[in-house]
Amino acid sequence: MNAEAVDSFGQIFWALGLVVAAIALSLWQRLGLEGNLLIATGRAILQLVVVGYVLTVVFAPPQSPFLILFVAIILLLVAAIVTRNRISQKLPRLMPWVIGSLGVSTALTVGYAQLLIVQAQPWYNPQFLIPLVAIVLSNAMNGAAIAGERLVSTLTSNRAEIETHLSLGATPTQAIATYRRDAIRAGVLPTLNTMTIVGLATLPSILSGQLLGGANPIQAIALQIVVLILLAVASLICAIALTTGICRQFFNSASQLVQL
Repeated sequence: MNAEAVDSFGQIFWALGLVVAAIALSLWQRLGLEGNLLIATGRAILQLVVVGYVLTVVFAPPQSPFLILFVAIILLLVAAIVTRNRISQKLPRLMPWVIGSLGVSTALTVGYAQLLIVQAQPWYNPQFLIPLVAIVLSNAMNGAAIAGERLVSTLTSNRAEIETHLSLGATPTQAIATYRRDAIRAGVLPTLNTMTIVGLATLPSILSGQLLGGANPIQAIALQIVVLILLAVASLICAIALTTGICRQFFNSASQLVQL
């Protein structure tokens, strides 16, 4: 084990001292969080160590585009499962829409960044592709879960109003337009709110990480601006696509509202 690795594990060891302090605080205040803290810390360490060794293989030359894309697909599937589990289980055929919305939004934004902004050589350079895919998927996953759950709960609780619109001649799209628009806004607004205060009240984790790693502040800020724009666009595309899929499951071929 080289000196750099030893130093890294030494930093983790000292960081665990903060976990011990948190457990002590939980015991003192009788919060009952000791087990949660231990499990969360243990899982985080284990998962990140495994990811670290996997990425070491992926980043090692010669870099295989198939292996890199395989890692990206695994990230997509995990994000899709998490997103699906956060949305009502009453929708049995939602998973393809979740995978599709996350996949399309991530592919469009990250592909645009790789080819036109970063101009990575080769295009599948994992130094840029893997982090960008992970960041965009994480944000799109949260936005999609918020938009999806919001829309499902709204459509379920407003059936009478929707059926009234349908009986008056409105199409399904017209009858639920307001609910769908509100759901999309709910999914995208957290990202937009973050963008409005970034640099004033907060420094994003990506920017902070680069600064801790000794990166040039201007270059780090430029990359952070690119990432924020990618997140906003990907969240919007994903929310639009997913809410479209959800809406289709609430109506049959005769444009009637179905009971799920």
